Amino acid sequence: MALMRRQSLVKFDAPLCETIVDTPKPQGREVLVRIERCGLCHSDLHIQDGYADLGGGKKLDTTRGMTLPFTLGHEIAGVVDEVGSDVPASLVGTKKAVFPWIGCGQCRDCKNGDENLCAKQRFLGVSIDGGFATHVLVPDAKYLLDYDPLPVNQAATLMCSGVTAYGALKRLVDRPRQRNLLLVGLGGVGMMGLSFAQAMFKQPITVADLSPAARETALKNGAANAYDPSEPDVIKRILKETDGGFDEVVDFAGNEKSMAFAVAVAARGGKVVVSGLMGGQFTLPMVQWVYKRLTVEGFMVGTLAEAHELMALARAGKIKPTPMREEPMGDVQKWIDELRAGKVVGRIVLKN
Repeated sequence: MALMRRQSLVKFDAPLCETIVDTPKPQGREVLVRIERCGLCHSDLHIQDGYADLGGGKKLDTTRGMTLPFTLGHEIAGVVDEVGSDVPASLVGTKKAVFPWIGCGQCRDCKNGDENLCAKQRFLGVSIDGGFATHVLVPDAKYLLDYDPLPVNQAATLMCSGVTAYGALKRLVDRPRQRNLLLVGLGGVGMMGLSFAQAMFKQPITVADLSPAARETALKNGAANAYDPSEPDVIKRILKETDGGFDEVVDFAGNEKSMAFAVAVAARGGKVVVSGLMGGQFTLPMVQWVYKRLTVEGFMVGTLAEAHELMALARAGKIKPTPMREEPMGDVQKWIDELRAGKVVGRIVLKN
């Protein structure tokens, strides 16, 4: 039997190590995909740590139910190597992106098409082995998406950073107030959001990030304005320059400071969608919330239907590629460390 190489989590809060196992054989509706590319996501760091930051010194344990060694990675694209008995053999050899946000298939959320909300989820690279490997076993062929003529690295990143940014922005489409839009946080998801927003909205797109390199990259890629949230009196300046703030804000960072900034620069009657998971707590006086008539919505990844919508837009050439860098799969821990240190602009994509 052929062997499968994996960059595995063998201990929480410790570097990944290579492990070698027999390549799994698909059964029934399962599909074995030979991985060509897998993106590195900030949530991989939380899983490696074994917790998410709840703020106030509290942590959410993310280790429950996980068996080590475990393979991270959920932005996957590759070639179908083998299929189970209930899958057409013609699928073998086809190029596919893999939707990783897989639910139990039986609960209310799954039956409603919201597998990404499933409490008994089987997310690839989160609950079951994912893409930092030579192969991945996908539970059902319906989670495979055609991506031709897109580059394989772009197709992979659409499955998390892409569908997250797209889904978050969809929550702002067709609102009555559409003067302006602010994107906070220009990591891999934020850069995707900038690209998608230009295709989805007519209003100017403004960005905010602590990194000068990220702001410069965003301006080169279509942002109308870029702000440094740490600049003295920046909130007063924004409120003046925007005639009262932003009608729509997406916080792609999701920490205490980014949310405080997002809410402070939101206009009266505005909406903030937060999809970042950097953690902490956020508080807002109830009187201010009511006075501003502010809407805040949390959002985490999209549905399979939204992934198909996004892929169709990308394949039709309506979305500009975003900054990304390809690196060898074996160097994944090096790039985890770089991402953790805030030294990555755009997306790191690992290749086999």
